[in-house]
Amino acid sequence: MPATFDSTRQRADPPDVRELVDELVDRARITDLISRLARCLDSRDFDGLRDLFSTDATVTTPGGTATGHDAIVEQARRRHSVDAEIQRIVTNLLIDRHGHDRAVVRANLLVSFARTGPADPTPFVLGEVYDLALRRTRAGWRLTNLTSTPVWTINRPAG
Repeated sequence: MPATFDSTRQRADPPDVRELVDELVDRARITDLISRLARCLDSRDFDGLRDLFSTDATVTTPGGTATGHDAIVEQARRRHSVDAEIQRIVTNLLIDRHGHDRAVVRANLLVSFARTGPADPTPFVLGEVYDLALRRTRAGWRLTNLTSTPVWTINRPAG
């Protein structure tokens, strides 16, 4: 007798498979959020940062510490020159979930600052580390803390 399929019977995945799928979905969403952060900064869409950070988030960079959306947006505007093209390459994300609604991430970045004219100086390249904390909200994952630590530079501009 051939095997038959009973479409009325529901098959539940074992809890460990569901948990694994949930974790993989969270990792994808967190990775996407960090990519959106890089895109907002590179394209100077500073107001777009409001969609990525919690309202009480803190950002610490060599340019200072900012807490809250308005301060974070203002700090980003101040620190990103309008006369240089900027491109961030974010890599080696280490994502650790803490329970259902918290996560921490460490990411390596290569950031290139280049002017495009023939007489412009040599591009400046920065290697840095982002240490990030995130919280799940009703709107999805949001950054609650970002600490940027420069590690090395090539062709650092004078001044």
